This record gives sequence, C-alpha cells and structure tokens, in this order.
Amino acid sequence: MGNRIFNEASKWVHRATAASKETGSKDEELIAKAQNALSSAYANSTTAEKMQLRDLQNRLDQIQ
Repeated sequence: MGNRIFNEASKWVHRATAASKETGSKDEELIAKAQNALSSAYANSTTAEKMQLRDLQNRLDQIQ
C-alpha cells in the first residue's frame, strides 16, 4: 500500500502484538499508539484499506 498513514498503523499494531507475545502482557503505550494510528488511517483510507484496517483492529483487540 502506498498510504503512509496506513503503513504507520500496520507498524504500530505489529509492534503492540509482538510485544504482547514476547512478554505475555500488554503494553498500554504501544496499544494506544496503535489505536491512534488506526483511527487516523481509517479516516484517510480507501475501501480496500479499510477492510485491512479492520483486520488490524481485530488483532489489536485480541491483546486488549
């Protein structure tokens, strides 16, 4: 995807989920950054990106 904000959201969700898997606990700061990035990306995305962002949100929800 060429959308920079979408890529940032994906990066933060990946970091938050990876940290959760490594430590077995959630990192509230990473989760908050991921959530903010997802919100920004959703507002500025195409329909196809929105579908992928929903998948990223679901992954984030699993660690919250």
